[in-house]
Amino acid sequence: MNDRIADACPLVPLASSLKIGDEAPDFTARTTQGDFTLSSLRGRWVILFSHPADFTPVCTSEFIAMARAVPQFEAMDCALVGLSVDSLPAHLAWLEAIRSRFGVTISFPVIEDPSLAIARAYGMLDLDARNSATVRAAYFIDPHGIVRVITWYPATVGRSVAEMLRVLAALQRVERGDVMTPEGWIPGADVVLPAGQTHEDIMAAGPDWFMNMSRDTEA
Repeated sequence: MNDRIADACPLVPLASSLKIGDEAPDFTARTTQGDFTLSSLRGRWVILFSHPADFTPVCTSEFIAMARAVPQFEAMDCALVGLSVDSLPAHLAWLEAIRSRFGVTISFPVIEDPSLAIARAYGMLDLDARNSATVRAAYFIDPHGIVRVITWYPATVGRSVAEMLRVLAALQRVERGDVMTPEGWIPGADVVLPAGQTHEDIMAAGPDWFMNMSRDTEA
């Protein structure tokens, strides 16, 4: 890894210390689309996601699905950024193999992290890990650079792109108003109003005060 990455990536002392609500560690790294700095995407939503290794079947299936969903993420003003500890030449060879074999072009950048600095800073790799394969981690980062959702999957289980889109939509919906989203919420469905904080509020809401559903006025 070049000096810029080591200088720009503020490593955290423990892999488990990055939490929801923290500022996403900034870094500069080489990618399949040239040099990249995470903070250059401030003002947009970002999903930074790791994969265990190039040329593996589960990762390939995820990348094909994510590439096909890029227009949906773009419509939601969200940038996708992939990462693994493999080298840039390996990334480039893998993406070309995907294009050649499946006719799918990966249009988002894929970061190389051979020194594991970024993986460790984000907790994608345990400090005492026995190998360099990262977990299937995804970090939903808001336009202010704050981590809003963290998901981890094992190397053997692929993620759902549909669920990533749903979570992003839910984050953006609650960002716009004083509501929450219930289980399985999708755009247009009913939302949850915050529970009352006074006895008067509870009496006004009635027996459903602790789960007060409402039609989404933004639908």
